[in-house]
Amino acid sequence: MPRLIDISIFLENDVVSDPPSLAPKISYFNHRDSLAQMLPFFPGLTPEDLPDGEAWSIEKVELVTHNGTHLDAPYHFHSTMNNGERAITIDEVPLDWCFRPAVKLDFRHFSDGYVVTARDVQAELNRIGHTLSPLEIVIINTRAGLRYGRDDYVSAGCGMGYEATMYLLQQGIRLTGTDAWSWDAPFVHTAEKYAETGDASLIWEGHKAGRNIGYCHLEKLHNLEALPSKGFMISCFPVKIRAASAGWTRAVAILE
Repeated sequence: MPRLIDISIFLENDVVSDPPSLAPKISYFNHRDSLAQMLPFFPGLTPEDLPDGEAWSIEKVELVTHNGTHLDAPYHFHSTMNNGERAITIDEVPLDWCFRPAVKLDFRHFSDGYVVTARDVQAELNRIGHTLSPLEIVIINTRAGLRYGRDDYVSAGCGMGYEATMYLLQQGIRLTGTDAWSWDAPFVHTAEKYAETGDASLIWEGHKAGRNIGYCHLEKLHNLEALPSKGFMISCFPVKIRAASAGWTRAVAILE
């Protein structure tokens, strides 16, 4: 039997996984709270008629599509992809992109805000002895993975630059992922560089590579430290939300 490793974070209240304005909110209704929901369906029914006086448990979840571990569609990055085509939304992402052999690049040694280059990617592939094949899933393990839930999570970890992203896409990669809040370097670090240079091309440069070659990426992966560098599959089918920029996923690594 294969070994399954959960590489997703929780959807939960009061844990730092997003900027405060984008945080998820979950309201919990236990078996007694929900009596008022059940009883009207059955006129004449009383709590005493039910086993232990209990109805169902249920939760109300208020989310944006980028809460939790999720898959970004090309439409999130820009309105076009592949040099002018309409960018596909999450319900249009090919399912065969989402269940593939995968490789992990270990970039935990890079400082927060560092922008990974194509040379960095090549060096890591050489270190682990791997040659990329089209449609493999490439995930990056950053320092952010161990900061999840801490105050500095959103600002932790390195990011993938335009040239590093294009290096992967030009070799046929169409789905990537990171354990950081964003595929790009954290905004707080990019903002400092933009203030110094006035160069707007530095902003979201990894994401914007999708304008040239359409691709997807996973954000807020977790537990990547438990994975080998290669020799595993990833399953990351997104929730099917019509015309959306992303969909939540229970990302799982599968080791034979």
